[in-house]
Amino acid sequence: MQEEVTQKTIALVIKSAKLDASILKAAMRMYLNHHRKQAQKKHGKVSVKELVGEGAGASSIEITDSNIKSFERTARKYNVDFAVKKDKTTEPPKYLVFFKGRDADAIAQAFKEFVYGNEKKKNRTSVRQKLKYFREAASQDQNKERSRQKNKDRGQSL
Repeated sequence: MQEEVTQKTIALVIKSAKLDASILKAAMRMYLNHHRKQAQKKHGKVSVKELVGEGAGASSIEITDSNIKSFERTARKYNVDFAVKKDKTTEPPKYLVFFKGRDADAIAQAFKEFVYGNEKKKNRTSVRQKLKYFREAASQDQNKERSRQKNKDRGQSL
């Protein structure tokens, strides 16, 4: 497997009457530029104009949660191109998430995971509350031990 990865070859076809170094150099440069453009296309957040410009047909979902960054993280994980637009006309503001029509299944799964994560965070107790509880429990234990020691000391002095 490792040999296949390290010894990767490409086929470059050039039509030329006379092949010299400058023509080969120009062909390789064209290939590398083309390859860079292909690699630059990432999935994730794009503008609405770019999303509609691709001609795949856009659909949308409405989100009322203000924590839109966590949805962006989830959508990137599913390699979905999406655009977020804030609707300021309503109070509280709503967010419209536009995505390609062909990505409907992936966006549905990403949205499901996003909602599950938010519910999980809401039901979770904070670390500060846990620390406060344990501090109180520890202080109560210390008071009990002090009272025992006082009783023991009084018993010995009589």
